[in-house]
Amino acid sequence: MGPHRVRVPLRWVDLDAQGHANNAALVDYLQEARVDWLLTGPNAHLLGNGIIVVGHQVEYTGPIFFTPEPLDVELHVGDVGAARFSVGYRVHQGGQLVARARTVLCNYDFTTGRPTRLTDEERAWFEARSVALEPLREVPAHAVGPHHHTHAFQVRWSDLDAYGHANNTRFFDYVAEARIAFKNLLMDNSIRSNPHDEVEHAWMVARQDLRYIGQVTHRLEPYEVRTGVAAIGRTSMTLGAEVVDPLTEQVMSRSTTILVHGDATGRPQPLPDALHRAADVWPTTPTRRPLL
Repeated sequence: MGPHRVRVPLRWVDLDAQGHANNAALVDYLQEARVDWLLTGPNAHLLGNGIIVVGHQVEYTGPIFFTPEPLDVELHVGDVGAARFSVGYRVHQGGQLVARARTVLCNYDFTTGRPTRLTDEERAWFEARSVALEPLREVPAHAVGPHHHTHAFQVRWSDLDAYGHANNTRFFDYVAEARIAFKNLLMDNSIRSNPHDEVEHAWMVARQDLRYIGQVTHRLEPYEVRTGVAAIGRTSMTLGAEVVDPLTEQVMSRSTTILVHGDATGRPQPLPDALHRAADVWPTTPTRRPLL
């Protein structure tokens, strides 16, 4: 059985100061494709009962620019378990592959606060469409250590989804805001704040993996993103980040981001010395358990 194909429109507000769709916007496109797939099949009721995202793996292969033409998203079902299943995506713009991704989802009962098994009929429908998903490069998981960069953030009312908690896509925004604060602390002129800025640095997100551990809700007290350096190379670096409730110290999500540093034209350039020093000050710890 072939993939489910969805055309996902772009919005002008998806663009960032670098002139292309922000890396977090891509996760929203995946969600739009996934919701279309569920709503047009016999398992649409699962969305209302509670399908939660366990985690995402996203590989960015090219920039997405604003055009009137929608993105083309192909969606395949991967492994199917008792309560969980995975979905793989290929995203194209103008015939060019711009992203590959994978999402792990779980059928969940919000009343009991526990995963719930798929029925035989639900599982059979997913299994009939299950294929071996295109492999993604394995990225090690990292825990943030006691020494880290801290960025406090406020959950907006508009961040909440139909389930009453922060939508899974918003976590990519929270981590991105912390990443920008991290770079601004270490370097002058580290990002372009508007299209007319003259900047020395350009940053390309090559990969982002994120696992959800707890539910983030709206409240007046801020949450925190704690960031550390997992690995550092000549032109790229890997950051580990955790969204944390500072009132309880509960980790709400854990993520890994691979960044490539470039000049104003996007050509890869050696990382600034300040980032190498940060790797010594804010190291992460590899975890035995993979992120997904």
